[in-house]
Amino acid sequence: MTKILIIIPAFNEEKSLGSVIDDLKKFGYKNILVVNDGSRDKTGEIAQKKKVKVATHIMNRGLGAALGTGFAYAKKEKYDILVTFDADGQHKATDIESLISPIINRQADVVIGSRFLGKWQSMPWDRLLANVLSNLMTFTFYGVWSSDTQSGLRAFGKKAIDLIQIRTDRMEISSEFYWEIAKNKLKFKEIPIEAIYNKDTLKRSKQEN
Repeated sequence: MTKILIIIPAFNEEKSLGSVIDDLKKFGYKNILVVNDGSRDKTGEIAQKKKVKVATHIMNRGLGAALGTGFAYAKKEKYDILVTFDADGQHKATDIESLISPIINRQADVVIGSRFLGKWQSMPWDRLLANVLSNLMTFTFYGVWSSDTQSGLRAFGKKAIDLIQIRTDRMEISSEFYWEIAKNKLKFKEIPIEAIYNKDTLKRSKQEN
């Protein structure tokens, strides 16, 4: 049986984390690790009450550090697939099945959920511009083209879990993954996903992770 771990990096996400966890459990995803990245609100308490695995950073170290903690745990516990899932309610649990399918079918080692494939999603112009620039920079430096380098919904197979080394602590991790894909010659694929934008999910762009 394929062992799947959902990693949720969380910094001050008390408003949305509970419903995100409930939604994942509703669709059968029980192995969930919340990395509480130095939150100053009730994020950690909510994760504990939901009876999921929790790793806590004493201080806010950033998105890269939170995902690094998740990768280390997945490697130690020998998970077959690792999925990163934002805590702000932007992603849909229903997208995970199509996200992990190419890995299960051995078509890819890494799968990124792209908000720009298939049905177009409305994205605030500042985030859209930042994503386009990040896509171009990532391709220039690492030679891997992605339509959505900043997507937080990603899946990694066992080969990728074992080979990827996370060195950055903050938002640059999203681009660093593509360096690891290129360096380790990992098979890479994108699939279309739908993102949910509202005043709560948009706050992530205003926080330093």
